[in-house]
Amino acid sequence: MLGKGPNYGEIGPNSEYCQEKGMCEDLMKVRRRPLYLLEGANALSGLSNAIAIVTIPWLIFERTGSATQAGIVIALSTIPGIFISPFVGALIDHFGRKRVSIGSDFFSAISVMMFPIWEYLFGLTFASIATFAVLGAAFDPAGYTARKSLIPDVAKASNTSMDKLNSWHEAVFSGGWALGPAIGAVAISIVGAANSMWIVFAAFILAIILISMLHVGDLGLEHREEIDDQEKFWTSTLRGLQVLKSDKAMFYLTLSIVFLAMVYLPTESIVLPKYFSDINDPRGLGFVLSSMAAGGIASMLAYPWLVSRFKKRTIVVSALLATSLAMIPMTFFPPIGLFVVSGFLLGLGWGPMAPLMNSLVQQRVAPHIQGRVFGVQTSLFYASGPIGMFVTGVCVDTFGVRPVYTAAVAILILFQLVIMAVPSLHDLDREASY
Repeated sequence: MLGKGPNYGEIGPNSEYCQEKGMCEDLMKVRRRPLYLLEGANALSGLSNAIAIVTIPWLIFERTGSATQAGIVIALSTIPGIFISPFVGALIDHFGRKRVSIGSDFFSAISVMMFPIWEYLFGLTFASIATFAVLGAAFDPAGYTARKSLIPDVAKASNTSMDKLNSWHEAVFSGGWALGPAIGAVAISIVGAANSMWIVFAAFILAIILISMLHVGDLGLEHREEIDDQEKFWTSTLRGLQVLKSDKAMFYLTLSIVFLAMVYLPTESIVLPKYFSDINDPRGLGFVLSSMAAGGIASMLAYPWLVSRFKKRTIVVSALLATSLAMIPMTFFPPIGLFVVSGFLLGLGWGPMAPLMNSLVQQRVAPHIQGRVFGVQTSLFYASGPIGMFVTGVCVDTFGVRPVYTAAVAILILFQLVIMAVPSLHDLDREASY
């Protein structure tokens, strides 16, 4: 939105011509518009996923009371992401980030709509809940990856630094996660778990509208001459894995987070929901999960300040130490107030990791391959789910909530100490090589 004014040179928000003509505010609004549209859709995505992650286990507990069956459903719902995410990256790089985001949200909206409709017509069973959960999960990775891939385009269009937009993007997504569990818990208590999915449906539809209104460039397609159109789709997809493996620091950090996710995510999806379901306190679950997300938001927003003053490896080590310390009080299943405070500190410690991982790909991977690298990372993160979810569900039914949660926290702390000693992490701060 720059132009030439008489005797003034460039027209921009801070130019003399702009100020004289009273155009500054209008220009700033135009520049901010892409940012608002992307982050509005991003917030709705976080909100919808957070409501679903509370609602689906609750539906299972209502009908079976079984943590094993809840673990099976959640594990099954992660399987599509393992196989779909790498192809999503190739689709994004070949057909555009915006199109993939809209298509993903459309099919996700249809899948969540099936929960209340099926409940009204036939009544939800374990089989139908599992089917709709898996169907919905098949489309989630595409939308998540596409919106993340849009960050460089929106940063360019809105004249925002990449570090700032990465921190805002992850903070806004976590904002949705912070509100989602509380909204989901309240909705469950008022209209029931199945009808709560109408909120998720509405969120997806609004996200589609916002992304449809987003008009920015596509750096991936702008570098399309660097993509071999004769390359087979499968070969093209595997290039993301090859590029990731060639960057040892980023590769080992990705694998470390995959293992941490395998152990940690079941505590949010199975262990804590089971505990609060047993004591019939859905709002308590919502408050604890929301406090984790709120802590993450605070430190995500601080990421630009952190990365300007500390090395990336220092940020990683500090995040691992902080989360280890924050999880210890939670193993005692304290009163809800202390539970919420510990959850907030846990989120606060881990928060910088998400924007840091985004910035590594954006700074160290060529634009026309970034979608595929993000896709491979998302696939690996999804791959950590099935084993962890299933094993955790069985262990909870066999040994109980408290022993399983304590064991998971102990494993996490030990592995975090191992990660801190990985030599390759010293290479996290090198300059881009493409």
